[in-house]
Amino acid sequence: MNANHARRMSAPLNVSNKDQLFAADERRDCALCGCSLAEPGTTRFAKQGAHDPTPTPYFILENLFSELDFSEESHLLDVGCGTGRVLAFFIQSKLSGHATGIELDPDIAEYARNWSRRFTNVDVLCGSALETPLAPYTHLYLFNPFDTNVLMQFIMKIENEVRRPLTLIHMSDNGETYSYIGRTGWSLVRQGEFQEYRTATGRAITVYAHPQHFSIWKYAPES
Repeated sequence: MNANHARRMSAPLNVSNKDQLFAADERRDCALCGCSLAEPGTTRFAKQGAHDPTPTPYFILENLFSELDFSEESHLLDVGCGTGRVLAFFIQSKLSGHATGIELDPDIAEYARNWSRRFTNVDVLCGSALETPLAPYTHLYLFNPFDTNVLMQFIMKIENEVRRPLTLIHMSDNGETYSYIGRTGWSLVRQGEFQEYRTATGRAITVYAHPQHFSIWKYAPES
């Protein structure tokens, strides 16, 4: 298979605090998309278990995707894609295959669709991940998009629909790692925490007030 890995992009220069780091991310957004993909605001769907859409910093995406294989047959689904930061990273990193974002909020989904429509290897859907067929996808990305009870429904949906090996990346799964443990077919590939961004000179910049745990899982359905 024609597999490849996420390419590490140039680290932001002259960054000395979190605001400057996030501003560098926005400049990177604009260079590709022509617009910022920064914080889109508070969700209108909290009663349905949705969390506020949160763009993942680029340095975290580079780390999470650095050891994942993609081929022309790969299809990534970003669950709760917000304005589309993961889609932008997918394009910039020249990953093989296709990437789809799904976003519950119609206005935010349209924002992501507007900038991404000129790229043939990404697309954006508006709707609920619980109502979207999951069988076509080989990779799933979640940045803590919904409450634990919705996550459990989503995991069961994966188990009911997916018929080939799948990789799931769950960023900021604090306390929800245990949702996967002990379930048939699931195996932990890698886990860790993000709290700081380390510059090229070794300076540590605090990004999150508390460590944000991540886990990467393989799901192999029973034959």
